[in-house]
Amino acid sequence: MKLLVHKLTGGYAGQPVLDQLSFELAGGQVVGLLGLNGAGKSTTFKHLVGERPVTAGMVRLVQSDGQVIDLAEQAATFRAQLAYIPEQPILYDELTLAEHLDLLLASHDCLDSAHQERVASLLKTFRLTGKEGWFPKHFSKGMQQKVMIVAAFAIDAPLTIIDEPFVGLDPLAQKALQRLMKARAAAGGLILLTTHQLALAEALLDQVILLEAGRVLATGSPAAVAAQQGLSESHFTDLFEQSGEAPS
Repeated sequence: MKLLVHKLTGGYAGQPVLDQLSFELAGGQVVGLLGLNGAGKSTTFKHLVGERPVTAGMVRLVQSDGQVIDLAEQAATFRAQLAYIPEQPILYDELTLAEHLDLLLASHDCLDSAHQERVASLLKTFRLTGKEGWFPKHFSKGMQQKVMIVAAFAIDAPLTIIDEPFVGLDPLAQKALQRLMKARAAAGGLILLTTHQLALAEALLDQVILLEAGRVLATGSPAAVAAQQGLSESHFTDLFEQSGEAPS
């Protein structure tokens, strides 16, 4: 599977953010879309998941059998191929945890026993077992984030997009999420994430796309991108300081 983004231009509220953004990613890896605030990371994600329409440029998934799915022309089919974990959890107040997960599985036609067992395993991993009857108001921010993670990894999505995956998670949950991402990539999936926590990202990422002002500034392995920015591999966590600002 490949994700193709070609000359994507977009933004919000009439303000341009992305400037003919282009990149091509193959499955089987964890990729970080990195940059300072305002570089275009979250805007890119919102276009990819269909929250904002693609007004110029092209976004396509090329499946292993050669089938091409164009986001602009086949939006529903494109979205069916991805799982999305937003920075702010999106949950329905009137649905319990179990009802959220049942709705998700039903919408992806995944109500079989294998997927139910996967859900049970994920709930145990993130210490949510026994809370299936709880409503979102009973969950802390971190627990809500865990619900979104369980939902994303309960389905077989070729493309998983994660916006700030580690915010609000305890250390055990952070490690569990890293294992899940690596396992999905090892199975051929593509993980595309953004984070400001470069110490965690450095050990996790196979590839980096560094954005600045809505354009690709550098791309490659963490070591290669560090070198392109005049840093040694051991100073990857100083990546953002090259612009004279610290990430927030």
